[in-house]
Amino acid sequence: MAVTTLGYALLSLLAVKSYTGYDLGRLMRSPISVFWEARYSQIYPELSRLESQGLVTYQAVTQHDFPDKKIYTITDDGRALLRIWATEPVDPPVIRDELVIKAYSLWMVDPEPAQELFRYHEQYHLAKLQQYEEVQRDLEASPEALNDPTSPTFAQYIILQRDLGFEREYAVWCHWVVERLEQTMRFSSPPIN
Repeated sequence: MAVTTLGYALLSLLAVKSYTGYDLGRLMRSPISVFWEARYSQIYPELSRLESQGLVTYQAVTQHDFPDKKIYTITDDGRALLRIWATEPVDPPVIRDELVIKAYSLWMVDPEPAQELFRYHEQYHLAKLQQYEEVQRDLEASPEALNDPTSPTFAQYIILQRDLGFEREYAVWCHWVVERLEQTMRFSSPPIN
């Protein structure tokens, strides 16, 4: 049974709670999307494939002022497959970070616009870090679930720790680059007579 990584991401969300395709898309596009981003144009066909494989079912809900909606639920087969998949080995991630490529080319550019670029990204990652810290405070309000590896809250918390570290480190790196560029500008500026 061929299931895509997006399919497993959807199964992971549906293992916690039943959702509509719209809700799944909203979760995956939120500013604090924990593990996978996807567009609605990807989600709905994937839900259809999962349904045809018997991994999810849906309940059709008639709405009067809106189009009818489907509420998706993971099946027992979907849970069983997700349990197997969750512990299978994973290839190292392929990293594609355009800012890193730009950093590699900084030796060719004027330091001032480069500083602005890295200041922008520092602020972006600090803002993401702040959002994650708010989620962390909310999760830590129920500490008993954080230590229960059978709880979805435990899973969300361990992923959150990884995301906190990533955003913190990225912001620190951007700040460090800005400082290095400032030092370079001081050393390379012409002497004042």
